[in-house]
Amino acid sequence: MDSSTTALLLCSLLWTVCAQAPVVSVEPRSAGVRQGESVSFRCRVVSGSQPVHLEWKRTNNHPLADNVKIGPDGSVLTIANTRNGNQGQYRCVATNSAGRSTMMASLTIKHSPKVRVTPAGPLRVRLGEPVALECHATGRPRPSVTWQRHRTQLVTTKTEDTSTLKVAAVSSEDAGVYVCQAQNTEGVAEIKVEVIVEGGQGAANAPKATVSMAEVTAVEGHMVTMQCQATGFHPTCLSWCSSNMFIMVLIVCEQVFIMVLIVCEQRIIQENVRPSICELNHDFCSVSENSTGECQAFRL
Repeated sequence: MDSSTTALLLCSLLWTVCAQAPVVSVEPRSAGVRQGESVSFRCRVVSGSQPVHLEWKRTNNHPLADNVKIGPDGSVLTIANTRNGNQGQYRCVATNSAGRSTMMASLTIKHSPKVRVTPAGPLRVRLGEPVALECHATGRPRPSVTWQRHRTQLVTTKTEDTSTLKVAAVSSEDAGVYVCQAQNTEGVAEIKVEVIVEGGQGAANAPKATVSMAEVTAVEGHMVTMQCQATGFHPTCLSWCSSNMFIMVLIVCEQVFIMVLIVCEQRIIQENVRPSICELNHDFCSVSENSTGECQAFRL
């Protein structure tokens, strides 16, 4: 082996022993910007044998978006007019003859909260029934979510991005407007839901029928008078029923009324009904001796 070949091999061996893999740093390591803003990351070679080749990649080797630009020497990554798809991690890869190294940078796109409630209002619930309102919120940073009523925060069940308001059995006091509010550093969003409790006041004022005499004795063929009084919110339907299915229905317009029925020899004579009558429907039938009758009042 001649001297030139020996010298070349010696230099190659010394280069291999003395060469160092690159070491890099990234500034900033993480950044958070609003959608539409721009951001840059710089990758700097701290040490390592030259030359060092730099390049930027997305995690999992996803391609860079069209609004991402790399500087001439590969050290600077710039994202212009950022959008949600730009969020994630980026890595700077440094390579030389002795090896390679990487350093990560993280980007967060910040935006104000958005909220959605299910079921959407107005929500009608029967008295005593359970109800559950779910508020879903999105935003970055992750927003805090609360339910409020009369500006007072309510106790809820929370998951990662949902706050659920539950009432086991609604009462009339639960009726009203509820507010779901989501808040982060970028802003506040809220949505209102009206809960309507049905059967509250109406149940307390349900129609009620009373008769002046619970038992009446009459002679067959003679006239008998029976009086029924009903109270309750209008419209109210009043009916007389006997054991052989005679039915007379009267619909009235006022809250309180009195109806007098006269039963006489297979015909019905209606009189002394007050106040005004909205509609009157009646049938004819015979009422035999010792028959029983019932006065009923109910809402349509």
